Amino acid sequence: MSYGPFGRIAIVGTGLIGGSWGLALKSCGCAGRIIGCDRPEVLARALERGAIDEGEPHLASAVRSADLAILAAPVGVIMEHLPHIKAAASPQALVTDTGSTKRAVLERARQVFAGQPLFLGGHPLAGKEISGVEHASSTLFRESRYVLTPTEPEHLEDARVKAFKLLVEQVGAQPFVTDAKSHDHALAFLSHLPQLLATGLASLVANEDHRSAIPLELAAAGFRDMTRLAESSYGVWRDVCLTNADNLKGALDSLIRKLEDMMQQLDNDGLEHEFDEALHLRERWKQVR
Repeated sequence: MSYGPFGRIAIVGTGLIGGSWGLALKSCGCAGRIIGCDRPEVLARALERGAIDEGEPHLASAVRSADLAILAAPVGVIMEHLPHIKAAASPQALVTDTGSTKRAVLERARQVFAGQPLFLGGHPLAGKEISGVEHASSTLFRESRYVLTPTEPEHLEDARVKAFKLLVEQVGAQPFVTDAKSHDHALAFLSHLPQLLATGLASLVANEDHRSAIPLELAAAGFRDMTRLAESSYGVWRDVCLTNADNLKGALDSLIRKLEDMMQQLDNDGLEHEFDEALHLRERWKQVR
C-alpha cells in the first residue's frame, strides 16, 4: 500500500511514540521507506523491533530526502530541531510533530519554515507511563484521537495534509482538528493536570511515609489507578510544564479551590453534589470516546 506522496518517511525520535508510528505504518502495509533518526543505541533497538528500515543518527541526512518527517521528541528538542530541518528538508516535504503542547511549537515553526517545508502540528492522544521503543506497539494509536493543529487554516486543503490525515486514519486513529490555543487549554485539564495530580499524590504519600510509616500493603486498586501516571519520568514532562505553564497554573488553582470547597463539605451532605457532577462527567466522556 502506498501513502500518497510519502514514499520516504523520516521518524525523528524512535522511542515509544516514534517506534509505534513505525510499527503501525508497517502493520498497515506502508510501502514507503522508513528512516529512523536517534542515538545509535536507540536506532539499534528500533531496527531490532522492526520499527524502521534503516537508522541514521544525523538529523540532516535523515530528513534530506524525506517526503514526510515525523518529529517524535520532547517539545524542547522539537523546537531545537526545526532550523536544522529547514536547512536540510525538501520544500515540498511535510513536517509534523507529536508534542504534547502546541502553541510554542507552532509559533517556532511559523518563524522558521514560513511555509516551506509545510508544518502541521500533531499530537496523538495515546501513550503509556513508560517510555522507550521496547514498549512501542503497532496498535498504540488505534481507537484514539489524533490532534492536528495546522499553522494556518488553509493548510487543511493542502494535498500533503490530506494525505497525512488519511495516514492517521489508516493506523487506526481518528483525526481531530483544532487550534493550538484551544488544544493547550484543554490538555492542561485533561492530561497535564492528571499527571501532576498523580505525581503529587504519590509524592505526598512518600513524604507521609517518611514521617510515619504507611504500610503500602494496604494500597489497592484505587491507589494503583490514581498513581499509575506517577511512573512517568520528569524528563518526559519537563517541556510540557514549561510550555504550558500558564494553563497549568490556572488548572492547578482551580483544583486547589475545588479541594478546599470539598474539605469544607466533609461534615455535611455537600459532597453529594460533587459526586453527582463527577459521575455525569464520566458518563459524557464515555459517550464521546
